[in-house]
Order: sequence, then C-alpha cells, then structure tokens
Amino acid sequence: QFFLPSQQTKNKMSTLNVSGHPVLAHKLSVLRSDQTSPAEFRRVLREITFYLGYEATSKLDTKTVEISTPMTTTTGQKLSSKVALIPIMRAGLGMVEPMLELLPNSDVYHIGMYRASGSLLPIQYYNKLPRDKSADVAYVLDPMIATSGTICAVVNILKKWGAAKIHVIAVLASEAGLAKLRGDHPDVDVTVTHIDKILDEQGMISPGLGDAGNRLYKTPTIDQDDDEKLLSPTKRKRTMSK
Repeated sequence: QFFLPSQQTKNKMSTLNVSGHPVLAHKLSVLRSDQTSPAEFRRVLREITFYLGYEATSKLDTKTVEISTPMTTTTGQKLSSKVALIPIMRAGLGMVEPMLELLPNSDVYHIGMYRASGSLLPIQYYNKLPRDKSADVAYVLDPMIATSGTICAVVNILKKWGAAKIHVIAVLASEAGLAKLRGDHPDVDVTVTHIDKILDEQGMISPGLGDAGNRLYKTPTIDQDDDEKLLSPTKRKRTMSK
C-alpha cells in the first residue's frame, strides 16, 4: 500500500511521511533536471534536506528548563534526545550540513557502502560507529531509497550498534524499495519528498535523479568492476602494481 503525497501514515511501530509541500515539489524538479549543475544540485539538496529534517525531527524528546528573558524568568523546552546523524557515503555527505544546522549538537558517524557489480548486493567499506556509545535516535541520510538494499544493511548495522530509534531521511524512494524497507524493518520511520514507481533492472529509480553521488561531485561514471578495485584493498594492490 502506498500513500498520497500529503498523507502521513502511522502504525504502532513506525511512521511514513511523504511530504506534499509545493516548495519541495518545485525543488525536487530542479534536482531531477539534467540541466542542473553540480553546484546547484548541492545547494538544492541542502535546502530539501533541511525541510525534510524539520519534519523528521518533530517527535524528538524535550525536557523543561528554566530560562531568563530580558523581562522575567520562565520555562522553556530543551532537546533531550541523543541524536546521531548517519550519512551513507558518498551521496549522504551532501545532507549532513543542513541536518547539523537543525541539530548542531548531533554526533556524525559515517558508513561507506557500495553495490557489488552484477548482484546489487551492498558491501560495507567504511564504518566509524564508536563501540562505547550509541544514540536515542539515529537519522540515516541518503538521497535515494532505490532497491533499499543499502539502507536495510545500514539499519541492521545500527540495530546491532544499539540505536534505540532509527529514522531514514531521503529525497526519493522507489515503491519497491520502500515496500522492502518497511517490510524488513517495520519499526523504522521514513521521511521522503516523493515516491517514484519505476525501479529498473540496474537498481535505478525512474524518473529519479540519476546517480546522486556523481551529480553532487561531478564524478564521471566508471565501470563497477573498476569501482570495486578502488575500494577493495587486495584488488587495489593488484591494480596499482600493474
């Protein structure tokens, strides 16, 4: 079951929020366009992330504190949830800065993943989660939920790490990827701008955004086998020795 853009659906375990805001719909069109430059792509991704983050943080816990104003003393609210931002490299890096504007005291822990050529299976190549601490809420940052294989792998890692609550923030999701994520992890909250219907055999969303990492950093497309050689230490040694 999928939902109209303006709907927010809830069950006992999780929330799916698909933003129906017209400004975000406009900015999503800018991201989609193949005429958008890398600089503009980075800027608009930051803007969309800020507003998605604003919606996604609406249920963070607060505590009452005493404050003084120029006129008197009163009580106010202070965020009490311990928050971790988990950008999935590469593309998730473009979403960190706007989330830190919202939550400047958050911890940031990077996880690097790539998809194996041919199988689309996610392979981890970098993980900076500390062993001696966890988080009340972990926000996973990735512009797209395509097959959701990578997202699901990261969610599994975060659950083993001990994150009490996990919330995925993405610009786009495919219907199939979102269904798999919510089927495998019904306790995980999701906030997205839009859901696209088509997921092709290469695991790309259509109409989608293309490769968000390449578009962020103006990286030329390279063969997946070459990508694996660069990321795998054993393969890298053999490649560099040739």
